[in-house]
Amino acid sequence: MSFQWNDKEPIYLQLKDQIRNMILVGDLKEKEALPSVRQVAADYKLNPITVSKAWQYLVEEDLVEKKRGLGMFVRERAREKLMASDQQKFMNREWPEIEHRIIDLKIDTSILINSLKELQGVN
Repeated sequence: MSFQWNDKEPIYLQLKDQIRNMILVGDLKEKEALPSVRQVAADYKLNPITVSKAWQYLVEEDLVEKKRGLGMFVRERAREKLMASDQQKFMNREWPEIEHRIIDLKIDTSILINSLKELQGVN
């Protein structure tokens, strides 16, 4: 794991988001262990409380679970759950802003459609 911290939001939220993204893209798989709080704190020179707080948020989001004496593990279907929630967030929050920008810039929708087809490998 490598992180670039920013000053715009608390580090524990940035760390939580990094782990969420690792689950989403498959870098952390279902039932796989998260690095220990102590290891992450040592590797990134963070306070263990900061890491624990990030891990707790992931538990509250039902993405990871604590197994007593073993550590934290990615829950089954965590990736599926993240994918569904992030798709919904995109369609409800981000896409309307993009639509307005397309309209404001008078972008030809056929160009956008072709670009999307290229992304998906469709001709």
